[in-house]
Amino acid sequence: MSNEHTYRKNIKPGQPVEIVEKQNQRSGKTTTGEVQNILTSSQVHPRGIKVRLTTGQVGRVQRIVSE
Repeated sequence: MSNEHTYRKNIKPGQPVEIVEKQNQRSGKTTTGEVQNILTSSQVHPRGIKVRLTTGQVGRVQRIVSE
């Protein structure tokens, strides 16, 4: 399991990602979408970088979706 999603430098606006929203953290249910902007200011976050998707949903990146 790669930890690429925990590094801010690996996440770019427009990139497809899978996120877990706060209310879905226990179930682990992911949402797939495109990054609108990055909300985490630190360079590394152990649980994933927090982003806002173009749909307005906010969550931590669990996986970067490859094209």
